[in-house]
Amino acid sequence: MMLRLALRSLAIRPIKTIVLAFGFGLGVAVMAILLGIGEVILEQAHSPALQGGGDVAVAGAFGAVDNARFVLSSVLGAGNLRPRVAAMSPSRRSTLYLTAPDKVWAISARGGVPSLEAAVGDPETGGRTDWIDAASDQAWTAPDPGDVLRGMDGFHRPPPVPEFASSWAEWLYFNGRGGPGNSIQFYLTFLVGPSTRPGKRSAVVRMQLERDGRQSNYSSKGEVDEETVLAGAPDIDIGDSHVRLAGLRYRIALDLIAEGDRPSRLTGNLTLDALRGRSLPPAVMHGARGWLSGYVVPVLSGTIRGALDIDGRKLSLDNLSGYHDHNWGFWQDVRWQWGQVAHDDLSIVYGRVFPPSSVADPGRIPGFLGVLGPDGPIGLSTDVSIVERDASGRPQEVEISARGLGNNITLVLSVDRAVRTDFAWASSANASQNFLQLAGMYRVTGQAGGRRIDFTARGSAETFRDK
Repeated sequence: MMLRLALRSLAIRPIKTIVLAFGFGLGVAVMAILLGIGEVILEQAHSPALQGGGDVAVAGAFGAVDNARFVLSSVLGAGNLRPRVAAMSPSRRSTLYLTAPDKVWAISARGGVPSLEAAVGDPETGGRTDWIDAASDQAWTAPDPGDVLRGMDGFHRPPPVPEFASSWAEWLYFNGRGGPGNSIQFYLTFLVGPSTRPGKRSAVVRMQLERDGRQSNYSSKGEVDEETVLAGAPDIDIGDSHVRLAGLRYRIALDLIAEGDRPSRLTGNLTLDALRGRSLPPAVMHGARGWLSGYVVPVLSGTIRGALDIDGRKLSLDNLSGYHDHNWGFWQDVRWQWGQVAHDDLSIVYGRVFPPSSVADPGRIPGFLGVLGPDGPIGLSTDVSIVERDASGRPQEVEISARGLGNNITLVLSVDRAVRTDFAWASSANASQNFLQLAGMYRVTGQAGGRRIDFTARGSAETFRDK
């Protein structure tokens, strides 16, 4: 029947029938070719032996990747990803200008590490034997963990934004807490504030020490040379106290005076040993008119050792659980929620910053929660809810829920300590707010990166309340 219809159609409209048949034939042929090509591409994508089958380009949201060495060594080079990475190489594009007496040429240039470029199959450098790694390229081919840590923990030059300049501050924050049966906990800040005169900036060291249910505050104020701080940090000297970073160990020396009417002096030496890969790289939030706020966690979990001397009485701080983060930016009318907990080989940190409504909509700023395992990051969420439940004006419970691809985690902090601080002691924050540092037991359940999480451990948190 079909053949008879086709013959009659050919007899009645021969030209139209031939064109239609040719079109159908061409369409079928093209489809067959595309299916064949698709099958070959799919086979190549699943073949690790073929160059280009699994190429991935990593780029920053607004340009270059911040702290790319950390991404290479502690994210892509972490234990859970490293076996799946055939080769990786950093590269950077820029514009060079070739000038002549009567003309200027703009040239687009790309730089990279020769051996790493060759490893990823770059056709431009693959056959060049004269293009070899320089001594400085070793920072990329074999990054030293201590150098990567120092690169994350450096200080930043305040941007030229007169509107917010008086609220600029940058600080190193250390947190130590004892385990079961040890009630000691401390919060230590090395803060550099805004400019006091050309080339000089205000600075303060402050320790809040809790022991046996009592809280004591010690501090020392001074002035620092801006260029010295920018060149050396996290190595920093404020008065007779200082921080030094050597490899993966922070060495801290303290010489502080008690706040209040009772004269008392605190001296001592502490160390914080970082664990390789237990870091969160820098993140910067930008708002209107040049406003910004930055945050990095060089040490999500580590071990603190040392001792303090308080008016001739020694206080041992050996084997405390340690944490260290680093903040910078403009802080007038800024508040935040933050927390951290570690257990066995896991470290979790979460937070949310609320900028002034004049520079950004606080309700649209997402929170974050990061989970790090023994080999680096295993989960990150920006769909985060942080709910605080109060009693008598202070948080009694904080519930954090985080959702994301492969992540579903809930943390509930039962607060048993709340240290209230008038943040006016630092010229960097809103004096109408009280700053609360919380401690208690976290109950953590859920999963991240395919790993089931279920534990209870002590941890810390921070928040604000109106005076």
